[in-house]
Amino acid sequence: MSAANPQPGPYDPNHYGAPQPPAQPPTQPPGQPQYYPGAGYPAAPPVYPGAAGAAGMPMQQSNGMGTAALVCGIVGLVCGITYFLWFFAIILGILAIIFGAIGKGKVGRGEAGNAGSATAGLVCGIIGMVVPAIYLMALDAALDSIF
Repeated sequence: MSAANPQPGPYDPNHYGAPQPPAQPPTQPPGQPQYYPGAGYPAAPPVYPGAAGAAGMPMQQSNGMGTAALVCGIVGLVCGITYFLWFFAIILGILAIIFGAIGKGKVGRGEAGNAGSATAGLVCGIIGMVVPAIYLMALDAALDSIF
């Protein structure tokens, strides 16, 4: 065994006969920039989980409150028009008003983009609560006039 050509050991990276990398980069003619293989583009900077908003990526909008206000408002309005479901209309109207107000607040802060749904849910919730109140006042007036 000579020192110039040592015997490969079991932990040697070239133990399986992998080709040796060139010792020096390829030579270029004089006056040309030196070329290194694999040195095309710089590496991308690391991405951290909390830095998505700081890196210029827009936040994902959460339109759930405006949508919930619209659904509660429409169902509450239908229940309000149907006389015997007036109790559900009042509960759904209150929920629609709360969800609509929260949804409009999110739209104002730029966290949501469905201002129309939040406003429509708010209006439907108010109307859904007013219609049963009108029904109950009319029923009370009718009962007072009879008795």
